[in-house]
Amino acid sequence: MKLRGFIILVLFLAGCSSHSPQPQAPWDPTIPTQRALNWMPLTELSGQQWGVSPRLITAIIAVESGGNPQLVSASNAIGLMQIKGSTAGKEVYRNQGFRGQPSDSELREPARNIDIGTAYLSILEHGILRGINDPQVMQYALIVSYVNGAGALLRTFDSDRQTAIDKINRLSPDEFYQHVATNHPAPQAPRYLYKVTRAMNAI
Repeated sequence: MKLRGFIILVLFLAGCSSHSPQPQAPWDPTIPTQRALNWMPLTELSGQQWGVSPRLITAIIAVESGGNPQLVSASNAIGLMQIKGSTAGKEVYRNQGFRGQPSDSELREPARNIDIGTAYLSILEHGILRGINDPQVMQYALIVSYVNGAGALLRTFDSDRQTAIDKINRLSPDEFYQHVATNHPAPQAPRYLYKVTRAMNAI
């Protein structure tokens, strides 16, 4: 009986922990942020063109590539903002009226990589995430959507887009952050939100 009781307790605690946000391991943004700041003239130009905060762009560069324009991931995400030509790149091309997708060599060019990544953030903000009222919540939503997709984020609130937006608008920034930490199906999402936020605070 004692063993059975112990097993039940372990299962109960495991169930509780699966619904609780895990504490984020410390991450020092100093070095990657310093390297990302080298690209600030380009982030400011793209930010002005697309209406996106240069601090946000720079923080994403710090987390995605540490400011290394030659970085290529195992999934073929390329350059400073780790753009995949077949997903974000293709969406930006489609939005701008082009066919196909950016080439690998195009994405390795720092100015073009930043411009495509920034354009993608703008597409998210004025497209599927349109209607989020609080600027801080929108910023958090953009960060999470950049790494794991806006659809995955909205589905943590509701399968209907407008209902999800309405639910988001009832949350404070802290409540939204907590919701992502607790409910997003991708473990990467809350970690990414934490790191980009830390990088922004370091700029």
